[in-house]
Amino acid sequence: MIESFAQLEQLGAGRDLADVFLETDEQEHAVPAADILEALRKRRAVMRDCVERGKSGGTSMGKLVGHEARLLNEAFQSGKTFLDPLTVKAELYALAVMGENSRMGVIVAAPTAGAGGVVPGMLLALEEERHVDPEKTVRALVVAGGIGSIIALSASISGAAGGCQNEVGVASAMGAAGVAYMMGGTTKQSIHAAAMALKNTLGLVCDPVGGLVEVPCVKRNALFAVHGLTAAQLAMAGVESVIPMDEIVEAMVRIGRALPRGLRETAEGGLATTITGSAIAQRIKDEANARRAEKAKERERAAQERKGGA
Repeated sequence: MIESFAQLEQLGAGRDLADVFLETDEQEHAVPAADILEALRKRRAVMRDCVERGKSGGTSMGKLVGHEARLLNEAFQSGKTFLDPLTVKAELYALAVMGENSRMGVIVAAPTAGAGGVVPGMLLALEEERHVDPEKTVRALVVAGGIGSIIALSASISGAAGGCQNEVGVASAMGAAGVAYMMGGTTKQSIHAAAMALKNTLGLVCDPVGGLVEVPCVKRNALFAVHGLTAAQLAMAGVESVIPMDEIVEAMVRIGRALPRGLRETAEGGLATTITGSAIAQRIKDEANARRAEKAKERERAAQERKGGA
């Protein structure tokens, strides 16, 4: 088992990082590397399908979001975007995935559903724009998963446990390492990419409006997909994190424990308690109560009909 990033850097020096993770998994879990790669090919296909479905948009379950990907796609297709295509596609694909998540569509949790748009947004956009072999993307998913697994040995990957740094922050770190790998980076560069992505999300709160994974979650995925690309670019240019990745993970755990309960996915603080956020929460509550009341009436009518029939 690879228990730390310091150990990973040692094991991966001069080697293909995906091979390091595949060999470790094979030894530890007795799962052949070929089987792991095939499973990740299927996950990449799900990510790709999810992006295509999500581009057309559609109202979310909570009616708060759902058309962000469609709007950005329309702007992109009509030449009205001003950022480079890689950046726009990373944003677009992240939004598409999260839109599907908000409509209860099938996505890949990477590492969680609430942060599920970051990794596919980054990797699939890079694959397209830089004409990367899809098999390289599959191997980058091995790297991203391996990075997430090492983090998870020390930290909970849950907004409820330590804020959104644990979800979007970790996803951004995973994606940054995967991007560095796809672009030919060394093990050391992939680790530094992950480190710069993660340390610059420390303290990020989880404050879902109405308790739904919609606001600010959907747009946050798009923003942090770009954040991860930036971290990878810095690492590939030779920029390194002054604080080692293992220490960044330790800091994330401490910060998560220090966050007030209201900022850890309870919808009791932050954006969720703004005037607009509170009004939305009340509207959702009222609608839920109305649905329950209607169902109670339906059950009562059915009972009366059965009684009359008897």
